[in-house]
Amino acid sequence: MSGFVEKPEPVQVPGLTHLHTGKVRDLYQNEAGELVMVASDRISAYDWVLPTEIPDKGRVLTRLSLWWFDRLADLAPNHVISTDVPAGAPADWAGRTLICKSLSMVPVECVARGYLTGSGLVEYVESRTVCGLALPEGLSDGSELPAPIFTPATKAAVGDHDENVSYEEVARQVGAETAALLRQTTLAVYGRARDIARERGIILADTKFEFGFASTEEGERLILADEVLTPDSSRFWPADQWQPGRAQPSYDKQFVRDWLTSPASGWDRKSEQPPPALPQEIVDATRAKYIEAYELLTGTAWK
Repeated sequence: MSGFVEKPEPVQVPGLTHLHTGKVRDLYQNEAGELVMVASDRISAYDWVLPTEIPDKGRVLTRLSLWWFDRLADLAPNHVISTDVPAGAPADWAGRTLICKSLSMVPVECVARGYLTGSGLVEYVESRTVCGLALPEGLSDGSELPAPIFTPATKAAVGDHDENVSYEEVARQVGAETAALLRQTTLAVYGRARDIARERGIILADTKFEFGFASTEEGERLILADEVLTPDSSRFWPADQWQPGRAQPSYDKQFVRDWLTSPASGWDRKSEQPPPALPQEIVDATRAKYIEAYELLTGTAWK
């Protein structure tokens, strides 16, 4: 069992139709048929959306995504139309709202990995492969791969694990031409982002993208959607502390994961009981880590 500890009631706004409440984002549609994405301060861990929020998290994710979209536009157009807050929406929506094109979404999580960790490491230990791709012997947790790899996953419902799949399976699901375009675009965007992050002292170990298609005068066009290159969708490691063979320090919710699995939380991850509320010091440390990632990457102070 997993999902929301306490699923929030969607905010009702005149002229907007609520479509979906995700782990972090609430999705609406306006009268023009455009999507309205609102990034909350919710945080998830171990497939649970926790009862405690991280202040400013939604704004950090939104502002960082916009920063990245600007730097990737020549490689992949994105779905953002504006950052205007719809009339009648709560004041709290400012800085966390994106008005976006409605796309025909591709049902694949497009994951790029430049380093071995997470579910990729688990598969490698068992079979020396990741998503069916053979890798050399001798790699360990945190090892840099010989070249970045495209390791797609099927998208799961809230509370379920995304499942790694082979490239051939993606080609069967979406067609060979679309699969090739997804792989090419994913690796190009990852390569650009990895180089930008590296200049700022951060290793982009892996990340996931979502894409959709939009109809244009030139035909169907692949569009980068959702969030991009945030601590929620990526593993960012401090480059000066990188040391293969162990778990790496990271700019993400590791404080939350560590506390939940510690005796202090009193929570048994294997039970069906929902996790407890987070203590204030964990909330503060996690917020600081998100803001630190934003400031290091963008070179601007958080305000």
